[in-house]
Amino acid sequence: MEIREAAAADWDAIWPFMRRIVVAGETFAWDRDLDEQRARVRWFPAPPWRTVVAVEDGRVLGTAISGPNREGPGAHVATASFMVDPDAGGRGVGRALGRHVMERAEADGFRAMQFNAVVETNTRAVELWRSLGMEIVATLPEAFHHPAHGHVGLHVMYRLF
Repeated sequence: MEIREAAAADWDAIWPFMRRIVVAGETFAWDRDLDEQRARVRWFPAPPWRTVVAVEDGRVLGTAISGPNREGPGAHVATASFMVDPDAGGRGVGRALGRHVMERAEADGFRAMQFNAVVETNTRAVELWRSLGMEIVATLPEAFHHPAHGHVGLHVMYRLF
């Protein structure tokens, strides 16, 4: 599996699985009716943000964006978001993207990584991020409305480099 910078041409492979994830409403705090144009703008922000894809045999299996969590005095902390094609789940795509994004953020001079909204019922993601050194530093009770579980918590996860 190769992790590389995303190109505009990758969007046609990203959007179908992104749409499935957003419409499901289980892991992302985005409007479930997010249209393609707004999604594309959100997933390809301007530098210093980066968008990467995980590719295997020419197929995009997942994608991530990363950049500064805040401006000014908070710009030394990175953040990231990840989407893995549900059909590629369990193949290490999320782990490969997570490692890549964290290593790149550290190499770019960020001092830490912060995930602002990890849905507590997304236990696979929580365990993955913990295995990569992230810690739950806070849980915001009932901050996410899950379509099946109702109001559940959102974890803030953090790792110093």
